[in-house]
Amino acid sequence: MGDTKTLVLASASPRRKQLLEKMGIAFTLCPADVQENNDTSADPEAIAMENARLKAAAVLAEKPDALVLGSDTVVALEGEVLHKPQDLEDAYRMLTKLSGKRHTVYSGICLLSNDGVDECHCVGTQVRFKPLTHEQIKRYCTLVDPLDRAGAYSIEDHSELILDQYEGSYTNIVGLPTELLAELLAPLGFLGTA
Repeated sequence: MGDTKTLVLASASPRRKQLLEKMGIAFTLCPADVQENNDTSADPEAIAMENARLKAAAVLAEKPDALVLGSDTVVALEGEVLHKPQDLEDAYRMLTKLSGKRHTVYSGICLLSNDGVDECHCVGTQVRFKPLTHEQIKRYCTLVDPLDRAGAYSIEDHSELILDQYEGSYTNIVGLPTELLAELLAPLGFLGTA
């Protein structure tokens, strides 16, 4: 399939684009224009997979001959789903909630094609924040744009200021669990010898 199909990433995320490039996979970009489920009280795994499927299905309708990859990342803390913050005040609220606590980052990925590929999965990674003061949160937000990140933080930029530790997939926290994606793409001919 890899010889005849084009892999299309249904995302505008520069982080997902970089992760796919690091995997050495040829792909094109076609960001999905969909209304995501932003419920803060629903099951985080279900939301991540639902949003990933919504994105993949929307782009597949535009590019019916492609293999489409949709992905969505959410942060879950004590039963609340933290999506991207609406503004800086919301980002401060999220980071204050995460301070000193353990939470889970969920990334849903969905591969769809019109010739039978329908794979939707979710990966969870445990993350623990350092206890943070208001000043530390404010400083972090001056160094990193928290508005484009689920949970208002980035593991790639200045994470030493906020993160204590994590258990599981690093790339999942970034926004695309490449280990699982490699497993799904290999039998489809997209990874060569991987």
